[in-house]
Amino acid sequence: MAILGIDEVGRGPLAGPLVMGAVILPEDKEKLEWVGALKDSKKLSAKRREELSSVIWAEAPAVGLGWVSAVELDNLGMTEALTLACQRAVKSVKRLHVSFSQIIIDGNTNFLELLSLGKYVTTLVKADNLIKEVSAASIVAKCARDEYMIKMAEECPGYGFERNMGYGTAEHLAALRERGLSVLHRKSFEPCKSMVGFSQEEPARKNTTLTGKRGEMAVSKYLEAQGHTVIMRNFKTKFCEIDVVSVCGDKIYFTEVKTRKDGSGVYAVDANKLQRMRFAVEVFLKCRKDLRYYDPLMAVASVNGDFEVLDWFTLDALDK
Repeated sequence: MAILGIDEVGRGPLAGPLVMGAVILPEDKEKLEWVGALKDSKKLSAKRREELSSVIWAEAPAVGLGWVSAVELDNLGMTEALTLACQRAVKSVKRLHVSFSQIIIDGNTNFLELLSLGKYVTTLVKADNLIKEVSAASIVAKCARDEYMIKMAEECPGYGFERNMGYGTAEHLAALRERGLSVLHRKSFEPCKSMVGFSQEEPARKNTTLTGKRGEMAVSKYLEAQGHTVIMRNFKTKFCEIDVVSVCGDKIYFTEVKTRKDGSGVYAVDANKLQRMRFAVEVFLKCRKDLRYYDPLMAVASVNGDFEVLDWFTLDALDK
């Protein structure tokens, strides 16, 4: 009976994404020495986590990650963000066509209860230290998120992200007071929230922001209807951003969403914009080594004032 184990990391930091891991272990797992070494990622040294993560990616029949950006988390709230991360992680595993008969999620919340898979879910507190599949999910998610934060420390220097991974250490809090917020910070978390006066209702008062978000949501739904799995929206760094990232088959698509009342937004994608898009894709792929197997493509979506997708087309292929 194959088990799909699921666990998350990044619930508590002040900055950076939320990441959900999902893993199916080999059928002969009881015979494998490395499986016996799996446990809650927090109980392993960083070096040991990285060693085990590499083995899991190489030996496990299926490994998936579900990423939710800080911007998405701020807009959705923690419960919905966890649900979205879990759904994205499961979708990435299902793409690999590896069968499983049970899902075990660490904790006491079934984030898949609204999906058909929800009936196969068992929730278990401390599963990350009791169920090897969940331990593996905890390890790959932790290593992926840590690697991302270390790389993003170069984009957002001075906060110590390479050491604190976005958590509210004394060093991090001191940098916040001195530097203010970076693009990675969660504006719905204190003390960030007080620094910017964030509220869940704030985006609704900013018409341009709301329009953009609704356009991105429309494109995400459109792509999912075309067989894509949306793995991230609103990827942002200090220097670049990507509206929607999705995968379909062996391709990964980076879509720029242009929302205009008359649907003419695509005309804003000139040579300079294409160069910025290419740069953003290169930054993203450096941060997400788990997606290195996909062929990357840039794309543009045109959305009208009624938030209908008028057109979606690829621009060109990119060398990995």
